[in-house]
Amino acid sequence: MTSLDGLLASKYPAKAHARRVAEGLKALGHGGGAIYLEAQKTRLIEDSDEPVPFRQRRPFFYLSGCLLPDASLIYNIDSDQLTLFIPPISPDDVIWSGLPLSSAEAHERYDVDKVLGTPEVNATLSAIAASNGNKNTAFAIAEQISEGIKFDGFSETNLNVLKGVIEKTRVVKDNYEIALLRKANEISAKGHIAAIKAAKTASNEREIQAAFIATCIANGAPEQSYHPIVACGKNGATLHYQKNDESLIDPATQRKKDNVLIDAGGEFRTYCADITRAFPLNGKFLPETRQIYEIVLQMQLECIDMLKEGVQWEDVHAYAHRIAIKGLLKLGILRGSEDELFDKRISVAFFPHGLGHYLGMDTHDTGGNPNYGDTDSMFRYLRTRGRLPAGSVITVEPGIYFCRFIIEPFLKNADLQKYIDVDTLDRYWVVGGVRIEDNVHITKDGHENLTTAPKTIEEIEALAE
Repeated sequence: MTSLDGLLASKYPAKAHARRVAEGLKALGHGGGAIYLEAQKTRLIEDSDEPVPFRQRRPFFYLSGCLLPDASLIYNIDSDQLTLFIPPISPDDVIWSGLPLSSAEAHERYDVDKVLGTPEVNATLSAIAASNGNKNTAFAIAEQISEGIKFDGFSETNLNVLKGVIEKTRVVKDNYEIALLRKANEISAKGHIAAIKAAKTASNEREIQAAFIATCIANGAPEQSYHPIVACGKNGATLHYQKNDESLIDPATQRKKDNVLIDAGGEFRTYCADITRAFPLNGKFLPETRQIYEIVLQMQLECIDMLKEGVQWEDVHAYAHRIAIKGLLKLGILRGSEDELFDKRISVAFFPHGLGHYLGMDTHDTGGNPNYGDTDSMFRYLRTRGRLPAGSVITVEPGIYFCRFIIEPFLKNADLQKYIDVDTLDRYWVVGGVRIEDNVHITKDGHENLTTAPKTIEEIEALAE
């Protein structure tokens, strides 16, 4: 057993998370009381007796580590007691699904003080309210409270503050969470290698997607962090391409198209990997694609080198644009001075999205404080703003795209068209898009790249040949 697997064999630190959330509530001026959270409910697919695919509510999992549906929890802030409530045994369900987890088994598995049945929730809440006196609050999340749950005896029921406190607390990960993210990346790296190898004999984008998903499942990540993006040729210019069903063969030449952009990550015990790679379908990148790949890789490597506790994310994002401008100038796609191109935001035509986002139990994780109303086109789509704290995990995913929908408005603008050389640009439409994405853990003195999937041109072409 590796040290990583050894750590992950221990209990998820739910109790420590509950304490951190309670500290966050107190920092906002809230006193004692109880936190009440519910798991995701079992729901049936419309017109079917099959359940909807299950995805645990993240606030509940953060304070429980429990993947059971229909469960709930109470954390008594004053007594530091965390209680998990699990559904009672239903004989009808046992017939079809077997025996559920027992209370004793749940207590052994989860980092909680007590395990009770869900019918005991109201009695437990009432007892906490009575023992704490009349100056205590029940904290819960609006629209995540089942009918019949009562907060009798509490001086206040606050449904507004808890969700935000949990989301803020989740930004800084503990060692166990970093291990979960590392494991998700480890499995996803295997998936990316399998996808590149599968492309040698594949004829359709979906075959590449299937190779990635199959590898994740085989290695312990049956769920995906998000719907994978597998975009061949010009499809790579669509940032969140979703079809994944186009032929890899160019109908005009009857040869395989040049390259594939794959953005895919497995989910391990609710924690997400988010990795993007681009690779050639014919063993070697076309010269134009290779040139763009080199620029994007430089953008990523130099931006990662900037990362440490307290770095201003907007500064890193702006620096990525500076590198893109230098590279596109060198290729002759852009014209003018570097400063003028930056000030005019010309590089946004080729790099329209943010450099990255927080990562954790959600792919686009909580706490990023985006400002989509920003009138500055270079920063409008940043999902993360502000200084990065130690313990956060962020994606670094620069890209350069040749998307007519985005670039042509620049070409039609009388003030901006002079900065783009149309004749040179014409050679690069075939590239589609190149994005390279890794998941980076921010530390006090620097950073740690959790992503191990190959990304140098030499590594990628060796796998693709």
